Amino acid sequence: MTRVLFVGQKPETVDFSDPALPPGFDADKINAGIVIGLEKIRERGWHGDTCMITPDASGGAMLAKALRDAAYDCVVIGGGLRLPPKSLALFEMVVNLVHKTAPDAAIAFNTRPEDTAEAAARQLGEA
Repeated sequence: MTRVLFVGQKPETVDFSDPALPPGFDADKINAGIVIGLEKIRERGWHGDTCMITPDASGGAMLAKALRDAAYDCVVIGGGLRLPPKSLALFEMVVNLVHKTAPDAAIAFNTRPEDTAEAAARQLGEA
């Protein structure tokens, strides 16, 4: 079975006042989008996991554990990790950790939680 890991910043730790983020986002909307994204992954017959990390040193440890605990065909990195300029160091850490810990996994990028399955499908050749 195809396994997909969705990595994002834990919504409750996001600074929604950052003008780089789309207006109107809040933790509840992101959490609802994550649920929809996981449903779409399951609709494709795939197994989907999430790893919502904190923007501190423990976030890297959380992701490393998730990547060691299962072999993923694709890791989708959420837009919230790569869009705000102040998240650049966190984004780089995530990409490098995925590259080193899961070298056989494709890496995909979503634009919002709801299109996580579509992002994975592009990289898995099932778009």
